Amino acid sequence: MIILGIDPGYAIVGYGVLEYQNNRFRVVDYGAITTKAGVPFNRRLEQIYDSLCTLMDTYKPDAMSIEKLFYNTNAKTVIDVAQARGVTMLAAQKHGLEIFEYTPLQVKQSVVGYGRAEKKQVQEMTKIILNLKSVPKPDDTADALAMAICHGHASGSLMGKLRQMEKK
Repeated sequence: MIILGIDPGYAIVGYGVLEYQNNRFRVVDYGAITTKAGVPFNRRLEQIYDSLCTLMDTYKPDAMSIEKLFYNTNAKTVIDVAQARGVTMLAAQKHGLEIFEYTPLQVKQSVVGYGRAEKKQVQEMTKIILNLKSVPKPDDTADALAMAICHGHASGSLMGKLRQMEKK
């Protein structure tokens, strides 16, 4: 199974593409889609959509794992991230990907084994699980890889298999 992990945003969209087979991960690609401040927001959304479509066309993932949106103190930021998340989900839908949403707590639990883990702990475990030489930068990229790991673990679990059977 090829998993596309996404850390949504509008300035930086982290992505990680992992192959998950026989309870093992293989890194296919990872990085960040960036848009520049000062560019009209609708153009930034278009850049995100186009870049994601290119990634999906290139790697043909089976599933996309994306962070559930949570409200922070800045309403404008959360609305803008929600719009970027929407074009991300649209790109996945148009490419026929199954979309799976996970909370930060679920990702931490899956990657570190502790739902209240610090960001640095998640990044370090991501590096170890994927056998990387260093923690990927920017942080959004490491977060996207953690999203993909979370989905691999969830899909490989009995609960994940039951959920997939229910959808059929």
